[in-house]
Amino acid sequence: MNYASVNSSQTSETTPTVLWWSRSGRDYSRDRVVRKAFQSLGWAIDEFAPMFSGTADIEASLRGVKKPQLVWVPCFRQRDAAAAQRWARRHDVPLVLDPLISAWDKQVFERHKLVENSAQAQRLLRWESSLFNHSDIVIADTDCHAEFFRSALGVDASKVAVIPVGAEEELFSRQPRPVASEAMRVMFYGSFIGLQGPQFIAQAARHVPEVNWTFIGSGPLLDQCRDIVHNAEHVEFIPRVPYEELASRIGAADVLLGIFGTSEKAARVIPNKVYQALACGRPVITRVSEAYPQPLRTQAAVNSGMTWVSPGCSADIVAGVRAMARTRQTLPKISDAAAATYDTYFSNQVVRESLSAVLRQILPAQVVVSQRAA
Repeated sequence: MNYASVNSSQTSETTPTVLWWSRSGRDYSRDRVVRKAFQSLGWAIDEFAPMFSGTADIEASLRGVKKPQLVWVPCFRQRDAAAAQRWARRHDVPLVLDPLISAWDKQVFERHKLVENSAQAQRLLRWESSLFNHSDIVIADTDCHAEFFRSALGVDASKVAVIPVGAEEELFSRQPRPVASEAMRVMFYGSFIGLQGPQFIAQAARHVPEVNWTFIGSGPLLDQCRDIVHNAEHVEFIPRVPYEELASRIGAADVLLGIFGTSEKAARVIPNKVYQALACGRPVITRVSEAYPQPLRTQAAVNSGMTWVSPGCSADIVAGVRAMARTRQTLPKISDAAAATYDTYFSNQVVRESLSAVLRQILPAQVVVSQRAA
C-alpha cells in the first residue's frame, strides 16, 4: 500500500496523531520512551484499549475511534496486531508493530514450553510471521533482533527498522560520584532469569571477597545465587526496590553488571539495566554481543565505559571486576566514557531521530514533524 497520500490535505499547522493500540494497559519503559519521542516530534497520542484483542477492530468502529495518521502496536502486544491491522487497512492508515521480543522465540527457546519442531510451535511461528509481515514497519531494538526477525520470521528487510530502547532520562541521568569506600562496590539488579545469568555473577562474587557485591531483585535463580555465595559477608541481597529508586542505587555503586546468559536471545538484546547504568554514568561489565554498535566492542573500557566478558564465564567476570578494583583511580574517567557512550548511541535524542526516520519512510514529510515541534 502506498501511504504517500495519507491525509494529504493536512497542513503543517495540524498536529499529527498516533493511535496507541494496546489492550493490556501496561506501560513499559520502552513504551514511555517511544511516547516521549512522539511528543517531542510534535505528535499527539490517542489511546485505544479494547475489551477484547480479537474483535478490537469492530469495537474501534462501534466506538467511532478517530482516524489517526499512524497506528502503533506497542511491545509484547502481538495478540492485538491482527485486529489493529484490519482496522488500519480499512482506514488506509499505516501500522507499526514494536514487539520488542518474538513470542515464538520466548516460548520455544527461553521458556522451553514448546518443542521447536512441534505442531504447536510451528503454528505459533506461522502466526507471528504473518503478523509481522502484515505490518508496514516492524521495530527491533538491536541490529541482531532485526536480523532475527528477517531470518527466523521471514520479515521483508524493507519492513524492519531499529530503534534502541534507551532509558527514561527523567529518572536515569548522570549521577554524582559515589561516596568513597574502602572496598569497590559492584551491583546487579534484575529478575534473576537465565537470560541474565545471575548464577555466573554469584560464582564470581564468591571468589572476589575484596569487593562488595550487591544483588537487587527476585526471580527463579535467586535461591541458587544465595546458595552459591553461602552467606558470604561481602555479598548482599536486597529485595526488589521501587523503580524510582533505581537511579540512586546505581549512583551508589562503582560498577554495574549487565547480563551473562549463554542463549541466542541473550546475544541479541541490550537489557534495560545497561541503558540505565550508562545513562547514570556508571561503568558496565557485561557479556560480549554483536547487539552493541561495533565501535564499542573494539574500545577499551576507559574509552567506552564497557568491559566485555565471555557469556557464562564467571572467571571473566572475576577478571573484569578485579581489573576495575586495581585501577579504581580511573573509574571517574571510565564513568565519563560510559555517559558519552549513552549519549552517542542510546539517548532519547537517538531514539527520537530513529523514530523520525521510520515516520519519514511511511508518511508524507509534512506529517512527520508538526508545526508545534518545529
